Amino acid sequence: MSTETHSAIATIAVKTLGIIQVPTIAPTGDEVRVRVEWTASTPLDLHQNDGALLVKHPQVLGDGTAGTVVEVGPDAKRLKVGDKVFGFTWREAKEKAHQEFCTSNEWLFAKLPEGFTLQQAVTLPNNFVTVFHSVTADLGLELPEYPKPENSVPEESEAVILIWGGSSSVGQYATQILNYFGYKNIATTASKRHHEKLRSFGARWAFDYNDTDVVEQLLNFAKKQERGIPYILDCIGSQNGSVRPISKIASRGAKVAILLPVIVKDSSETEDPEYAMDVQTAANWEAEVDVKGVRTHFYTENEFFKFNLQSRIMPSMLKDGIVKPNEQRIVGGNTMLERAQNAMTALRRKEVSGERLVWRVSDE
Repeated sequence: MSTETHSAIATIAVKTLGIIQVPTIAPTGDEVRVRVEWTASTPLDLHQNDGALLVKHPQVLGDGTAGTVVEVGPDAKRLKVGDKVFGFTWREAKEKAHQEFCTSNEWLFAKLPEGFTLQQAVTLPNNFVTVFHSVTADLGLELPEYPKPENSVPEESEAVILIWGGSSSVGQYATQILNYFGYKNIATTASKRHHEKLRSFGARWAFDYNDTDVVEQLLNFAKKQERGIPYILDCIGSQNGSVRPISKIASRGAKVAILLPVIVKDSSETEDPEYAMDVQTAANWEAEVDVKGVRTHFYTENEFFKFNLQSRIMPSMLKDGIVKPNEQRIVGGNTMLERAQNAMTALRRKEVSGERLVWRVSDE
């Protein structure tokens, strides 16, 4: 056991963040140790802090890591000390992002391509992985090898795919990735101010989910399509805001993937949140609608994705301009704890739309 320690941000009680000291773990095997310089707060951080979702206090937070390799294990072959890297790391405390050092397998990290900053790159990993996992494992759609083979056309290239919450981080990457691989009929819901951007990413149709008749609009749209809307990706997971509206749109035979947890009640300054994990009972679904909850953390069950998705495909698609980083809002604060708290408050108050809350981890 290492005798060295470093500072980490942890949820130490419901709606309470604090600084704790955790062991600084030396890498073994193909692991590398990264000095975490930047991270991006996510709704999961809010769910864990405010709702104690799958949490045992105190628990270090964060799964989006960007920084510099400072030590490598004896079997690491791809990364070396001094490399700038970014990745989705989440499985145990030593891998968490909201701490000064993170130790994990080198295949969970990508090298930072030239021309990009760590602040930009840290908006990718968890969302990028979520798209590949949800599209293939939950919707059953084909995403060919990258770069895609010449003249590659997915079997369902003409099918309508609805992305609910297109301006969310996952929604933006889903639109770009699906468009690149040849899916031509992407529809999305988002606030009107985001429609132009989403169309530039590859969305063919855009609906404003703030419209009181958005469900009626989508039902009328579906009637005009040969197969209706056979695929739906819910990037929001709000029981009232997305799941129930989608249940009115999804018809027999449709496949629906919903990002977990289902948010039954949002967190606020005065009220605690409520969550559900069963998407089947979160709404009244028509018979033979195949609805699944997205569990991104299981993406490594796909052996190809495990070793290639973050290490090779993610940085290549970024470098080649296939995906563009989310816009960033840099969260300020005099200390690591203050920056983490400010990001958490912004999430709780829903102060962000179409951008990521990015902040510097280390105070040095």
